[in-house]
Amino acid sequence: MSFSEQVAQAFQDYFNLLVSLLPKVGLALVVFIILWFISRWLTKVAGRQFQERVEDQLLARFLRRLTRILLFVFSFAIVLNILGLGGIAAGLLTGAGIGAFVIGFAFKDIGENLLAGIMLAFHRPFNIGHTIEVIGVTGSVIALNLRDTQIKTFDGKDVYIPNAQIIKNKLTNFVIDGFLRQDYNIELDQAGAIEPARQIIIDVLSGIPGILQEAKAPSVHLTDLGKNTKTLTAYYWLDTFDSQYSGLEIKTQALAQSFDALQAAGYYLPGEIVELKTYRDQSLMTSEKKESA
Repeated sequence: MSFSEQVAQAFQDYFNLLVSLLPKVGLALVVFIILWFISRWLTKVAGRQFQERVEDQLLARFLRRLTRILLFVFSFAIVLNILGLGGIAAGLLTGAGIGAFVIGFAFKDIGENLLAGIMLAFHRPFNIGHTIEVIGVTGSVIALNLRDTQIKTFDGKDVYIPNAQIIKNKLTNFVIDGFLRQDYNIELDQAGAIEPARQIIIDVLSGIPGILQEAKAPSVHLTDLGKNTKTLTAYYWLDTFDSQYSGLEIKTQALAQSFDALQAAGYYLPGEIVELKTYRDQSLMTSEKKESA
């Protein structure tokens, strides 16, 4: 057989193979499209069920994303089986096959972050809207994704922290129980009495909306005594689940009203004391006189 005949035979074999595979490819494409629509519908249904039955919305969103991925993997395995690649499909549907698929396809870090995201979703050290601090980043949690956690800092930046980093490092949740304590210092001169000043500040804090009372009522304590000053520290609690009040605005009002009330009661803020010495008719000892002496 000549070279041209061999080439023609090779093209004929490839054409016959393509013709024989066309029905399978067409069927696989149709099945994939149908499964894609079914997966979208099931994901929406599952998402509504998660939101209704799971109190933690962070966990509900994460489970919805995880359901979508699992449905896609299942649909992809069915398509492979239709194409005659059942061995690969069987491997993907086993636990070891899925783990190898995730780690091998998306690299080690992606698989590590995925597992960390699952741990965070079920362990739930924070929820959407909570204020947390991790690896030096402080802000509100916006979303928990399969790979990272999105945090909105107080200056408007969106920071995406890999889930594995959150698992491995110390995490501080400022609002998990719904309460946050704030404090501020006020320095007074030594002339005024302490107890009346404490009561004045407590009365101010008791009248500011957003500051909790009763069991978590404000308190004021003497925390430092200097040579010319005394320092009072005011403590008060906020309800972090009440978005009607801003912590920064409450602290501004507390400081301003405390200052005005203390001044109205005759208290003064300490000033810098400078000691001046007068020698009258005595002459000052200069360096030249010291050397001559």
